[in-house]
This record gives sequence, structure tokens and C-alpha cells, in this order.
Amino acid sequence: MRKNSKEAIVTAAVSLFNANGFDGTSIRDIAKEAKINAANISYYFRNKQGLLEYCLTVFFENYMAELEKGFQSLEHGASQCLKEIAKKLWNYQCNHIQLTRFVLREMSIDSQIVREILTTYYTKERYIFHKVIEKGMDTKEFKATSIQYLIIQFKGLLSSPFLNTQYLTEVLHVFPHERYFADKYLQEINQWVDRIVCIDPAMQSSCMLKTS
Repeated sequence: MRKNSKEAIVTAAVSLFNANGFDGTSIRDIAKEAKINAANISYYFRNKQGLLEYCLTVFFENYMAELEKGFQSLEHGASQCLKEIAKKLWNYQCNHIQLTRFVLREMSIDSQIVREILTTYYTKERYIFHKVIEKGMDTKEFKATSIQYLIIQFKGLLSSPFLNTQYLTEVLHVFPHERYFADKYLQEINQWVDRIVCIDPAMQSSCMLKTS
């Protein structure tokens, strides 16, 4: 039996879930890929559903930890905070591409566990995003617009490359696994913050004069 068989099971499962889908992957497939006895999967996770729940929980616990680290920079300004959140979340997802791809696809399915995640992790995520954007509007860093729509755009920027990996590689010929792409794409997110979310510096000065 391989060392760290629990980790080997998760790695094998995520790889197969991405390739064949959750329903198209069997316990036997996972055991074969991980080079372990299928009984170990029952020991650690009870069944395939338990393994799915474990993968989702691990992803979102770490995702939220990175989000909270970024949120701590709010005292330095809303723009800086939003960029720091983007950096933390983007790097986490890039460092766990296979898991991120699987989780984001799984979250598009209406299921009990997805609904639970929506009412726990995503509710907290929405609260943090809302607080950052609201502060940016209050301090006249951000343009006055729909907070909900800004959140949609921000979430889309962070998730789209992982949901459309085949399109990126086969059609656009850019490769999410490469460090160059990760660094360049993060720059694009920062430019979105500066150009779309933030008020132009000249207009910001004008707004400050009017309120003073």
C-alpha cells in the first residue's frame, strides 16, 4: 500500500472526476488509479459521496482561509483589499487546478451538498465581497454601481479560466498551467479593478472637493 494513501485517494479521485465525471468514476477506478485497496476508500471516506464531500470541504475551507487573509488588508483601502483578495484566491486556485476545475463544475449542479455550500461558504464570501465594495463606494474609491453585478464580474474573472480550460488551450492557445499565464491574468484582474471598478483619479479629486 502506498504511503499517504488518503492523499493518494483524493489525488486519484479528483483526476478521474475531471476526466470522467463524478458519476462516470467508480470506487474501483479510484482504487486502481491510487494503487491502493478499495477497502481503504471505505475506511477513510465510507463511500464515493463521502469522498466528494471531503473534496468540496477541503477546497472551500482553504479557499475561505485565503479570502479572509485578503480581507484583512481592508484598512489599507478597498482597492488594495480587492486586489489582495484576487491575488490570494487566484494563486490558491492555480496551485490546485485539478481540484478547482472539479469543484467549480460540481457547484453548477443542483444538489443537497451544493445548496449547503451556498448557504455557508458562499454566503460568507458574499458578505466579504459586499463589505469591500461597499467601503470602496463610501470612500469614493469605487464607482457607484450595482454591488451584485460587480460581484458577478469579479467571480467570473476568478473562475472562468478553470471552467473553460479546453477552450483556452485548444482555441486560444493559452495554458492555465503555466506561470506566465497565471501572472499575466492576475495583472488583467488588477487592471479591471483600476479601470472598471475604481473612479478615475481626476474624478476622485473632483468628488473630494465637492464633499469638502
